[in-house]
Amino acid sequence: METQAEFRRSSRAIGWQVAAVCAALVLLGAGLALAYMFWQTRPAEVNGPPEPGSVRVFLDPADLVLGGIVVGLGAIVCAGAAAWLIARRAVRPLEEAARIQQRFVADASHELRTPLAVLNARLQQLALLTPADDSRREIVGALREDAGIMSGIVDDMLAAATGAAPQRGRCALGEVMTAAAADMALLAEGRRVRISTSPLAREVALPAADLRRCLVALIDNAIDHAPAGSTVSVTAVAERAAARIAVADGGSGITGIDPARVFDRFAHGSPAGGRPPGGAGGGSGHGSGGGAADGSGSRTRFGIGLALVAELAERHGGAVRVARTGPEGTVFELVVPFADGGADR
Repeated sequence: METQAEFRRSSRAIGWQVAAVCAALVLLGAGLALAYMFWQTRPAEVNGPPEPGSVRVFLDPADLVLGGIVVGLGAIVCAGAAAWLIARRAVRPLEEAARIQQRFVADASHELRTPLAVLNARLQQLALLTPADDSRREIVGALREDAGIMSGIVDDMLAAATGAAPQRGRCALGEVMTAAAADMALLAEGRRVRISTSPLAREVALPAADLRRCLVALIDNAIDHAPAGSTVSVTAVAERAAARIAVADGGSGITGIDPARVFDRFAHGSPAGGRPPGGAGGGSGHGSGGGAADGSGSRTRFGIGLALVAELAERHGGAVRVARTGPEGTVFELVVPFADGGADR
């Protein structure tokens, strides 16, 4: 698998680096030893009167050089072999941990596919039983769409766990932005926050499901830190061969953590003030969002949402960063490449 191959490459790289250091030390020691021997073979040393009781041994300089080269090469080979074995032993626990993690993700993803398929089938039945003029039909359609997104996420997790190549595709940026904002509208309403969008009518080079997951996570994070009565804005602009999507909130900014580290898994900022359930109160420090709603209206944060955004963006040739943060709010920027390479329309 790709991760195991990466661990093997890492162990080989560590082995070569340690071997190179050992080789440099061996060569340095051999050079000093040869220099001392040659110094001892100077005419002044050889022709000088011997000290009482001393024994002199004369060696050919060519033999000294040959012996030094043989000993040095042997020491380098032994050092390289030892370094490779040590690196393999050091990396093996990490490789085993990664293997266990991959197996768990693959098993969990596989087991979730069946109940999700059953859920999709029942939602289709419910849609057929709901009259066209029933006001609940729109909600049933939204549920079917959400179930489809969940199935796509599970399939993506399974593909990532098995080392499969990322799925390529393209989608209409404006449509996905509007859909992501609609997905989060109910949550924003519960926190008394508005969502405004300024979409861009261009196609980008990633599947709609992946872009939607990125935008939902960024909007979710912004809503969680936006004060009541404020607006979360989602704006897209064209910049050369890519679209730059800015998600801005009016919270108190990122505190207690380096802004660059909010994309690390399980990273958390320190709260800048508690928020009562239901969204009242000021914003708090950002972390890698992506928690789940509970019954009280507050959310538990697990610090993986922004990390997944970074992974998805990089997988499709994009990037995400904190463009600005401070007491006036925080702006996250998601950069995704255009499907047409940035050609003018």
